[in-house]
Amino acid sequence: MQLHGSESPLKAVLWDMDGTIVDTEPYWIAAEHALVEAHGGTWSHEQAMQLVGQSLTFSAGLLQKAGVALSIRDIIDHLTAEVVSSVRQEVPWRPGARELLEDLHLAGIRCALVTMSEGPLARQVMDSLPRPYFEVLVTGDTVSRGKPHPEAYLTAVERLRETDPHLHPGHCVALEDSAPGVAAAVASGVTTVAIPHIVPLPEHSHYTLWDTLAGRSRTDLEELLAAAGKASPAAGSATAVGTTP
Repeated sequence: MQLHGSESPLKAVLWDMDGTIVDTEPYWIAAEHALVEAHGGTWSHEQAMQLVGQSLTFSAGLLQKAGVALSIRDIIDHLTAEVVSSVRQEVPWRPGARELLEDLHLAGIRCALVTMSEGPLARQVMDSLPRPYFEVLVTGDTVSRGKPHPEAYLTAVERLRETDPHLHPGHCVALEDSAPGVAAAVASGVTTVAIPHIVPLPEHSHYTLWDTLAGRSRTDLEELLAAAGKASPAAGSATAVGTTP
């Protein structure tokens, strides 16, 4: 079944970045290890996994507990600078992400980037893409509550609504790789696809699980949204930022 034009319920795709578009998690983990060790502490793989998909403020707090004697802000700035430097040397694209972005662009489907990384890293990744795919950018430094709270996704929907008042969460699909990100997207009311990468995710009725974005197209997203049956005004009730359905 293919849905085109006015038949398609899909108006926007909301993208996580780290682990979904780019495989930056190894860069973050390496930066965390180096920072903790520079302050005389140790950082385990298990500790690093606790930070995947979380807000940078939350992550910095755990690094302080591991012995990093810096402020939350200084830790965030240091880690971000390290990861930006690594991305400038090599952008580690995730399979299928750029191809799906191009397919959505050609079909006129809007895209928003919803990431807990801050502006400098998000802009570095966006500048590495061949086109300005993202109409809306929501970063961790522009929201008061990070994932797993739905504020970032609700903010993206509200910003998309500025030029299309009829758009609501039921017209959107979110693409996420982590448990906090999936929880945030689901709580915002958008249809959610989980593409786990560093940390496995279980199957659940609240989201769709895909192994990879490779080979996926806008048609897959359209059919997923149509099957969810959420593209109705009632599905958009949780549109106020900070509202948890």
